[in-house]
Amino acid sequence: MLRHPAHCLSLGFGSGLSPVAPGTCGTLVGIPLYLMLRDLHLPYYLAVIGGFFLLGVYICGKTSITLGRADPGAIVWDEIVGYLCAMVQAPRGWVWIVVGFVLFRLFDILKPWPIGWLDQRIKGGLGIMLDDVMAAVFSLICLQLISYIL
Repeated sequence: MLRHPAHCLSLGFGSGLSPVAPGTCGTLVGIPLYLMLRDLHLPYYLAVIGGFFLLGVYICGKTSITLGRADPGAIVWDEIVGYLCAMVQAPRGWVWIVVGFVLFRLFDILKPWPIGWLDQRIKGGLGIMLDDVMAAVFSLICLQLISYIL
């Protein structure tokens, strides 16, 4: 599977094949990507994320069809992009990288409304990507509020 570029990306360069917590392993792949992208001016950062999202709709849909499952846990490109979304305009420092990671994983795992609603109702590559982006929006709001309060 990893030989095909779409599958390699959607499986998070293999991190999604972890037998334990593949979503968490995939999100970890997002950290070095974030570190590479965080110094971009906001419009460029958002453009990259938008491109990654559109790419994700295609590659995640393609991989889910190949695997014969609607939203296999091995597909983690959505977690990678979700983490990048959660970290938009995040404060600098490792503490914030970890806080963003924890918040994103919590919202992605717990799936409060409307995240869970999206997860259940929108199928295909768009559905795979959209619930994680919504989890990222919740995480982003919480991260910004925490940084404002502190």
